[in-house]
Amino acid sequence: MTDGETADGDDGMSDGLQVELFHPESDREPGDTNIQKYGFDIHPVVFPVALAIIALFIAVTVVLGADAAGVYEDIFNFINNRFGWFYILAVNVFIVTILYFAISKYGNIRIGGVEAEKEFSDFSWMAMLFSAGMGIGLMFFSVSEPMYYFQNVPGFYEAQPETSAAGVAALTQTFFHWGFSPWAIYGLVGLGLAFFSFNRGLPLTFRSIFWPLLGDRIYGWPGHVIDLVTVFATLFGLATSLGLGVAQVNRGMSYVGGNILGIVDVPTGTVPQILLIAGITAIATLSVAAGLENGVRRLSTINLYLMLLLLGFLLVVGPTVYILGGLVSGLGSYLGNFASLSFFTGTIGEGGGTVTAWTVFYWGWWIAWSPFVGMFIARISKGRTVREFVLGVLFLPALFSFVWLATFGGSALFLELQGAGGVLGPYNAEGQTVAMFAMLDQFPLGALSGILATLLVVTFFVTSSDSGSLVIDHLTSGGKHDVPKTQRIFWAVTEGAVAAILLYGGGLGALQTAAITTGLPFAVILCLMCYTVYLGLSNEYEILESEAFSDRIEDMTEAGDVDVVRTSRETVTDIRESDDAQSSD
Repeated sequence: MTDGETADGDDGMSDGLQVELFHPESDREPGDTNIQKYGFDIHPVVFPVALAIIALFIAVTVVLGADAAGVYEDIFNFINNRFGWFYILAVNVFIVTILYFAISKYGNIRIGGVEAEKEFSDFSWMAMLFSAGMGIGLMFFSVSEPMYYFQNVPGFYEAQPETSAAGVAALTQTFFHWGFSPWAIYGLVGLGLAFFSFNRGLPLTFRSIFWPLLGDRIYGWPGHVIDLVTVFATLFGLATSLGLGVAQVNRGMSYVGGNILGIVDVPTGTVPQILLIAGITAIATLSVAAGLENGVRRLSTINLYLMLLLLGFLLVVGPTVYILGGLVSGLGSYLGNFASLSFFTGTIGEGGGTVTAWTVFYWGWWIAWSPFVGMFIARISKGRTVREFVLGVLFLPALFSFVWLATFGGSALFLELQGAGGVLGPYNAEGQTVAMFAMLDQFPLGALSGILATLLVVTFFVTSSDSGSLVIDHLTSGGKHDVPKTQRIFWAVTEGAVAAILLYGGGLGALQTAAITTGLPFAVILCLMCYTVYLGLSNEYEILESEAFSDRIEDMTEAGDVDVVRTSRETVTDIRESDDAQSSD
């Protein structure tokens, strides 16, 4: 079966059952008004308007320069100062909601319908989850963020800077920012998109989540506006991260080649970084052109293997006992203080600076990125039950993040607390981009591990670009699951071009601030989405438990179409195609 056929889920009988009993009564289909020309398959409104918005924002940001940066910064600070409490409260609502869906009666509902099969193995699914989610962020912040808290202890904790107590506080706060909370946001969006697309046959775009409230109006301007905002947040979030992230690659190559190996002086600056963007974009274009199965999945799997190799290497040559002890202490502190940390705003007493500068920033960033990551997660999750989906998305990446952060952040803390040093100095002198490389340099084979870390950063950027291109493809093609290769290549190249132009024009930082600002309206949308997903799951469960559904299955069983397995808790837990249908495959 080809990638396109798999994506569209042409399962014959099972799709017929799903369409007959669960799809809404509507004459509309994903992409039914699309324009198909020159190798493109585009939505007649979203695609051209999105391009116009992209061009306008690039022009305004580059031409106005510092003035645009000032405006974006003022808006960002206003939102953080006035609505930081809302971000914090909303994320807790998302956590409770997605856990409820998993442990309730809705947990047995299968994404794609009662007989939908998994499109990817569990390992491939996890690899793509992690590559699209926050792998690159862990590479950037796993050392630099604990080092910041080690010197600037958050007000929530009672600890003196640069002490062992400050080390525990640093790991705890870092665990909090990279643990369950962001994955609850991604999981909620991914579940909503997957359910309404695969179970209801609606477009794989953000507009579909609002079908219970808008009905066919999702195909009109309300839906267009929702998708346009999503395209904006996705493209500019990816472009700015690509542009800012190459600074770490550039600095890493320079640090390893000059400071560690002492054999080559790699230049740093705008021109080398633009060349790096061009190289990364070229690789991403080849990968995305190969498709989800042959390109993105394979590269994501390679990514995860490289990450495990670097993690295992540091666990062996680093302070192993200290790392494991730090993992247990940090995890215990995180779980013990989770409720208090989750609702801590810093409004009363000290600590507001850390909340505003880090926690609210992160929550806004995760929410702004949730359409991108959530849509990609939805695209790869067909065939899993709601419970499998939530447990996989919420817990497994978070647990891996804890191990990663304890290994890299814990190793850096070990060096500083044991008197060896070597991390804080370069970190304070040259910034966050060198923190990981400075830490790796203190252990055996520092040059080799530094090269591996640089390679890993590059491959993570490639997979993020791949994932983003596929997501924007879906958004600008009316929610179709399978998009022409030409269109995939177009958006991959566009991402790189936007990043390069903004880097050259000095507008990357400003536009990143603007992209994060979209987190506020998305937070409101996500709160509303909790209700719409509940309505969808509730309706599906009622149909599955209804007599009409049971009678329909009985009729199909008597006709030899399916075999039905019953339990006391569910009307139907498994439907299998008959031997004749299997042999015909």
